[in-house]
Amino acid sequence: MFVIKNYVTTGGTVACALAIGYLMQSGSAQQPNAEPSGERVASISEQDSDLTGLESVVLTSSSPTETRPKDLSQSIRSAPETSRLPSNCDMSARAMAVPGANVRLRVKAPCHANETIEVHHNGLVFSTETDALGGLNLTIPALSEYAIFLISLPDEKGTVATTHVPEINSFNRVALQWQGETDLQLHALEFGAGYGEEGHVWSGSQTGGAGSVIHLGQGGSDVARNIEVYSYPIETATEAGSITLSVETEVTEANCGKPLSVQSLEWRAERLRSRDLSLDMPGCEAAGDFLVLNNLFSDLTIAAK
Repeated sequence: MFVIKNYVTTGGTVACALAIGYLMQSGSAQQPNAEPSGERVASISEQDSDLTGLESVVLTSSSPTETRPKDLSQSIRSAPETSRLPSNCDMSARAMAVPGANVRLRVKAPCHANETIEVHHNGLVFSTETDALGGLNLTIPALSEYAIFLISLPDEKGTVATTHVPEINSFNRVALQWQGETDLQLHALEFGAGYGEEGHVWSGSQTGGAGSVIHLGQGGSDVARNIEVYSYPIETATEAGSITLSVETEVTEANCGKPLSVQSLEWRAERLRSRDLSLDMPGCEAAGDFLVLNNLFSDLTIAAK
């Protein structure tokens, strides 16, 4: 049985802006090839989400630091009392809208090579890793028209990037996010499609569909944060009907008997809805079974254009 705490988030841009203000003041998801068997009932209890983790992030800029030169000798003409030198560790980020109501996010953090960073966007949060040069290049589904991205580093510093996404209201979009070693999968069965058929869409599907699922995040640890996002282009829909959404996960030795915090976010009709859940995973005797959550999301109803 699910007990779901449901609330509506409106004015996404204002909320993100307030988050930035707060930061500055404080200083701071393996799919089986066939329909899974052995489905188990999940025990859900209401719990506040702990997936934001922004309280201690300090936003930084690329402004250079002040240094005072040494007095080398009287025979050398004195340098100015203060000089401004660029910092090689300056961090920067740029966001740019791309087709599909997505955002291309580029981050440069030259002193943070191969380090875990977190990306926050309108309630979404996931962790990933910079490359050997401290760079990051990602495409992220937007969840607001005026999209704000906060990037936080292990040293509790961060930066911000923004962009305008005019296509956002041409899509219905649902997102699932969680933290830990569990691998959750968001599945969409479009217009009566069965498992493995055309119209069965998930991040590992080999068949096509009108919509798409993208996975972002970094697994393998208790602190890793992951997201999966399903997007459907409602403005170009050629078929009418419903899309059934479900969430699946395998019970493993790493997650059996442990609580799992999950959050869903849905962008529909120009507003964002969010639900916070706490899932009690089955005991370790169920390792190898697949858990199917059928009522985490409401079906999407699509009208052909």
